[in-house]
Amino acid sequence: MPIPMLRPGQDPISLRRVLAAVAAVALLALLVALVGAGGEPSSRAAAEERIGSGDGGVALAQVGSFDNPVYVDDAPGYKRLLFVVELPGRIVVLRNGKPLARPFLDITDKVSFQAEDGLFSVAFAPDYRESRRFYVYYVNNDGDLRIDEFKRRRGSTTRANPSSQRNLLAIRHQPFSNHNGGQLQFGPDGYLWLATGDGGGGGDGLDNARNINALLGKLIRIDPTAKKGAYAIPPDNPYVGGDGADEVYAYGLRNPWRFSFDSETQNLVLADVGQDLVEEVDYLSRAAARGANFGWPQFEGNQFFDPSRPGPDPATPPIFTYSSANGTGNCSITGGYIVRDPSLPTLEGRYVYADLCAGQIRSFVPGVPAGSDDKPLGLSVSTPTSFGEGRAGRIYVTSLDGPVFRLVAG
Repeated sequence: MPIPMLRPGQDPISLRRVLAAVAAVALLALLVALVGAGGEPSSRAAAEERIGSGDGGVALAQVGSFDNPVYVDDAPGYKRLLFVVELPGRIVVLRNGKPLARPFLDITDKVSFQAEDGLFSVAFAPDYRESRRFYVYYVNNDGDLRIDEFKRRRGSTTRANPSSQRNLLAIRHQPFSNHNGGQLQFGPDGYLWLATGDGGGGGDGLDNARNINALLGKLIRIDPTAKKGAYAIPPDNPYVGGDGADEVYAYGLRNPWRFSFDSETQNLVLADVGQDLVEEVDYLSRAAARGANFGWPQFEGNQFFDPSRPGPDPATPPIFTYSSANGTGNCSITGGYIVRDPSLPTLEGRYVYADLCAGQIRSFVPGVPAGSDDKPLGLSVSTPTSFGEGRAGRIYVTSLDGPVFRLVAG
């Protein structure tokens, strides 16, 4: 397993933020060696097993164990399938809850799996059943960010066609390996959204986040169905025809590892990882997010970081923050979803999230000022890397140790 390392000029806080992940990877490697799994299907438990209950009638049920899982998604039109993204470069498919022996997609030879690099997420086109198109977000072997299109094999529901690979977007990410962002998702508008980190190093020394002409430190929105070129630009993106990159929808982000859309209100919820002190959650409508400045590096969360570097527009303050200062046990926010699962009435309308180091799953109502009702669920996951939303609003959470869990009624 690769060990996260600092590159020249990289901020030490990045190493601190992944120490827990390093320990988790080492533990997973040891377990695999002991059972002789070698990454074969035997290391991926098929049965959904309830492992404990929390407060308010919510529990965790384990759906399987995987190799550095970092995302979970389902595919439109296929109710029996669930997809788990593994950081080294594979997507595993579960059919009726059972992981299949062959991965849906394996691009490990194209993915850089070191430091904060890897395969981060997958997004299936809204018309996936007919078009067979899906998209992946990863760091390539040159250290740059890539969004690639693939197609499912004809006549198969569980295998991708590797030869169908088409690059949509390549973003140079040098010289640092941290702050890649990582979320890729189709929005309620049918366009493809992705969030990029500021390019790494400490304090956004490259000054990407507030630069509206750069694609790093941004929320990006594109149309991947263009008949000419790799993609088209939605005509209502804020900088079309003027100063600023046409792809940019919002800016001022440090490392937006995960964002989501509320399936009921269609509002955007974005979690941005802080530098040393503050983790933040932003919540606003898509209209309000258009051209928004989320504040980095002028602000870290709700606190000044570098007042001398404001963006072109006034900063939009976060709706919720928490401290990740030394001694808190926190280090990096793992953003989640607003729960709309009818089987979890106690979480209806609440945003669930976690911290990579603390591991405690928590929730709050986004409409309440400053998240004043933030509270724990009484459930913890070791090194939680991501949440995912599946069929009927089911909420999943992944652990870098290997397990993938679903939130269920307790």
